[in-house]
Amino acid sequence: MNKKYVAPPYRIKMVEPIKITTREERENYLRVAGYNPFSLRSEDVYIDLLTDSGTGAMSQYQWAALMMGDEAYAGSRSFYKLEKVVKQITNYQYVIPAHQGRGAEQVVLPQLVNKEGLYFISNMHFDTTRAHVEMAGARALDCVIDECFDTETYHPFKGNFDVIQLEKIINEKGPENIAGIIMTITNNSAGGQPVSMENMKKVRVIADKYKIRVLIDGARYAENSYFIKQREKGYENKSIEEIALETFALADIFLMSSKKDGLSNIGGLIVIKDDVDLYNKCRTYIVPMEGFPTYGGLAGRDMEALSVGLLEALEEDYLQHRLDQVRFLGDKLREAGVPIQYPTGGHAVFVDCQKFAPHIPYDQFPAQSVCNAVYLEAGVRPVEIGSFLLGRDPDTKENLKSPLELMRLTIPRRTYTYAHLEVVADAVIEVYKNREKLVGLEFDYEPPVLRHFTARLKPKL
Repeated sequence: MNKKYVAPPYRIKMVEPIKITTREERENYLRVAGYNPFSLRSEDVYIDLLTDSGTGAMSQYQWAALMMGDEAYAGSRSFYKLEKVVKQITNYQYVIPAHQGRGAEQVVLPQLVNKEGLYFISNMHFDTTRAHVEMAGARALDCVIDECFDTETYHPFKGNFDVIQLEKIINEKGPENIAGIIMTITNNSAGGQPVSMENMKKVRVIADKYKIRVLIDGARYAENSYFIKQREKGYENKSIEEIALETFALADIFLMSSKKDGLSNIGGLIVIKDDVDLYNKCRTYIVPMEGFPTYGGLAGRDMEALSVGLLEALEEDYLQHRLDQVRFLGDKLREAGVPIQYPTGGHAVFVDCQKFAPHIPYDQFPAQSVCNAVYLEAGVRPVEIGSFLLGRDPDTKENLKSPLELMRLTIPRRTYTYAHLEVVADAVIEVYKNREKLVGLEFDYEPPVLRHFTARLKPKL
C-alpha cells in the first residue's frame, strides 16, 4: 500500500479559531441537541466532519472574484460567466443555476414525472434525491453492485451499477414506467465510491435500448474523474477535464450541488444537454421555486466564486491531496482494526457500524450512536448514513433497513490538516475500544420528511 501522503498544494493565509470543550460540556450540548449532531451549534464542535457541502475554504482567486459580482436581477454578467464555464466542462447547451443541489432536484424531477406509478433507478439515491423523487410522486430504486456491501474487500469501483439487475428492473417495471436512470458520481451512500467509465457506458447502452433518460447526480464528478484516471485502464494519460467531458457525454441531464466540486459555500446547477422542451419547462418552473433563470437563488458574487471553483476542482494536484487526506484517515483507522468501507472514497471515510456495534439493531440506529460517542470523546461531529437517514417506506411507513450502517467522517475541502485528522482517528479508535458500552436510540420527535436533519432522539434504556 502506498503510505506516502502529499503535502497540501496551498499555504495558509487566514485562520479561523475553533473551540475545545470539556466532555461534561459536550454531554450537555448533545442532550440539548436531542442526540442529533445536526442540532449542535457549530461553535460547540471542535472538528466538524458533518458534511463537505459548502464547508470548504475558498481560494484567493475565488475571494477576489466575489468583488466582481453583478447583482442585476436579470441578465447578470456573472451568470454568463458561469454559463460559459459550465458549457466548457460539460459540452451541454442549457444552464440554469439553483441555490444548491436540492433546489435543482425540486425543479427538474417533477418535470419527468408525468403520471402515476413511475420509478427512478440509481446506483444509490442520496437522501435529498430520494426525497424529491418521492415528493414528485415516483419511487426510488437502488441498483448497485454486490461488492459495495462487502466493506472489507478491495474493489476499484464499488459505486458501479449492477447492469444485469438494472435491465431486469426495467423489464419488470416496464420501460414506459421508468422516469429516469440516475448515475450518482461518486456514489455517496456506498461510501463515496467511484463509478467506472466502462460501467457508465454500459448504463447508457441500456438506457438507449429502452429510450430512458439518463441523469448525472454529479456533486463530486471531479473526484470521480480522478479515480477513473488512477484506476481505469486507458485513462491514465487523459486530463481530468477530458474524462469529465466523456462522462457528461453519457447523460442527458446533469444536476449538481456545487457546494462540493464547485468549491463554493453555496450553489447548484441544472444543466441540460439538448432537450429544449425540458429546458423551457425548468426555466419556467424555477421562477417560483428558486428565482429568475439567470440567478436561480444565487447572488452574482456566488456565481463568480463558483465560476472559479469549478475550474480549480479539476486541478490534479488539488485532487491528489484531497483524496490523500481521506486515505490518510482511512489508513489510520484500518491499522487500529476499525472497520471501514475499503478502499476509502473521495470525500469521506465511512465506518462500518454494523461491525462496529453489532449489538445495536438497525431501528435503534447503530451509526447514530457511534456518531454521538465520537462527539462526546473529542468534539468531532460526524454524520450517520444508514437506517436513520434512509427513513420509512413511503407506502407502509415501516422503518427501512439500510444495507449499510455507516458513520461518515466527511472532510471539508482545503480546511483541515493531517494533524486534525489524527485527532479524529484517535477519537474513533478510543470509542471502538469501548464499543460494547454503546446503546441504541429511539425517537423523541420524528419529522415526516428527511427526518435525520431535525429529529430528536434519546438513548434506548
